[in-house]
Amino acid sequence: MLKLYKITDNEKLYWETWDNDDGTHTVHWGELGTEGQSKTVKSSLFKKTTDLIQKEIDNFVSEGYHPVEPEDHYTLLIEYEVDGMGNGEDVEKRHRLEDRMNETLGWTGLGACDGGSIGSGTMEVCNFVVDFEVAKRVIENDLKGTEFENFTRIYDENA
Repeated sequence: MLKLYKITDNEKLYWETWDNDDGTHTVHWGELGTEGQSKTVKSSLFKKTTDLIQKEIDNFVSEGYHPVEPEDHYTLLIEYEVDGMGNGEDVEKRHRLEDRMNETLGWTGLGACDGGSIGSGTMEVCNFVVDFEVAKRVIENDLKGTEFENFTRIYDENA
């Protein structure tokens, strides 16, 4: 998977692609924090998929898109209160939230979930995101009306 971003004072955009392991690639792009658009790229009689994708990559790089290095991501934690060390239901809930965050953050160009922890009265789900404020807003909206809406806080671990 390759993710490219163009983040300026006026716009926050993403473009990404991944190999579908069937000779096609998915390309997904949009404004950071939105589901954007996607398409499937296939080889044609005269062009290989990888050549078509490379042409798009070169074009976006020339327009100012670039990768965001892992060390430049924010560490966004979603915290919940639990009794003591938590229980099996808490762990199952955390796993469901981890899956949900991978979907939500992935399809909005924001990042990915990196797992979680539980114990000493709290449960956290850890996410690496390229824009903390946009990700926090998207997550808060995504969790409204779900079993996950009772978080105690969403915060930047490194702030």
